[in-house]
Amino acid sequence: MLQPNTKNFVYFLNQENENKKSDTEVSNNMFQKILQTMARQVLKEKTPNVQDLDRILQGVIQQSNEKSVEENQKEKETSIQGSGEPIAKYLQKIGYLKDKKKWLTNKAFFEIGGKLLHDVMKSISEGGFGFHETKNVGTGSIIMDTTKKLEIGDDIRNLNVPQTLLNAIQRIAKKFSVVKFPITLNLDDFEEFETIEENKVAVVYCIDLSSTMKYSVSSGEGSRIEAAKKALWALYVLNKKFFPSDSIYVVGFGSLASEVIPYDIPYLKTYDANDNFLHYTNYQAALRLAMKILKRDGSKNKRIVMITDGQPSACFIDNESQKKDILSDKPYSHFYKPDESTLLKLQNERDIRLDVGGETVYLCYRYRQVDPVIDAKTLFEAKKCKREGIEIDTIMVSEEIELLSYVEGLERHLKGRAYYINPENIDKILITDFISNKKKILNSKQAW
Repeated sequence: MLQPNTKNFVYFLNQENENKKSDTEVSNNMFQKILQTMARQVLKEKTPNVQDLDRILQGVIQQSNEKSVEENQKEKETSIQGSGEPIAKYLQKIGYLKDKKKWLTNKAFFEIGGKLLHDVMKSISEGGFGFHETKNVGTGSIIMDTTKKLEIGDDIRNLNVPQTLLNAIQRIAKKFSVVKFPITLNLDDFEEFETIEENKVAVVYCIDLSSTMKYSVSSGEGSRIEAAKKALWALYVLNKKFFPSDSIYVVGFGSLASEVIPYDIPYLKTYDANDNFLHYTNYQAALRLAMKILKRDGSKNKRIVMITDGQPSACFIDNESQKKDILSDKPYSHFYKPDESTLLKLQNERDIRLDVGGETVYLCYRYRQVDPVIDAKTLFEAKKCKREGIEIDTIMVSEEIELLSYVEGLERHLKGRAYYINPENIDKILITDFISNKKKILNSKQAW
């Protein structure tokens, strides 16, 4: 695979002079604009195909060229002499695009994610936060370079043999001037490597895909779901780069939940009324699938982080008796069970597999209120997670502070944490919380 030189990014722009050898050279600044545009487009609810993306990128380049000429006729951003090859084709050649519905390559996923992460990490480092650090030394799984005297009961496997022998030789030489073999070791001669306990974490981020997540953020630039996807994307890159022993999983949920492949985070879409009642918010479905995922992970520290913009409006009904009880109290209640055609449609269109256990879903949306049955079912599922040693935190990405009251009540039961934040700050919250487990909002000086 060809490796791009981002200092002189080469591509082919127009169809004039096709027989010339001259290339179009684009500066590193232009290359960054191209990646930035790709990031914005892939995060949209309606992701453009490769052909549409090519036209969008050509427009960005043309606009930049015109602006550059206006600002300084002598210093042009690009030198257009091209050979007729679209920029999308060149990006495919150098490993950034693939001609598929999900057009980001793994290489582009990590490079763009790294750019998103850079700005957040800059703020975090200025705030003085570290990376799962500990000052406690002793019996652990990571061997350090530093050493200490061996104590009775310590693991002999961590013995620093060269240093132990050197200690014995120095002791004998100091006392007798001459070292004779074999050497007799004293307890004080033994020295061992210090160790620290590895702070391994498994986290499932449950991202709300209900219809209200497509609402625009207060600034008007993007939506709640786009802000959440951007944050998860940067977080996953952070995890792979700095904490490879940690595990990050993603679950998308509406009325039902599905596990999301991390590379598919940018392509997540919200449900709407045309998706056969999947656009409701079922905390229970998310918690149940997250617990199933964490049970198969070997990490000792396990967490679920709910990312939502509203209160639960759906839950599972386990049997007909529960359904009859609800109908006796509310005769016009709605229930839903996905049919095979809906499941197949979602698998083909979105490449997701809903976690369907045969249960019926009870649907009840009440403005700023939670149905008592849904409340009880949600709390019951959350307490099951707690009994399994799983911590649960909730992040409310909404401008409506009134919606936080339910989340705060839930977290009081679970002794967890509830966040209320503007969606535009979710990347700072997620990454800061993952690194330091501290609740603090940081402001990035540069938004990429």
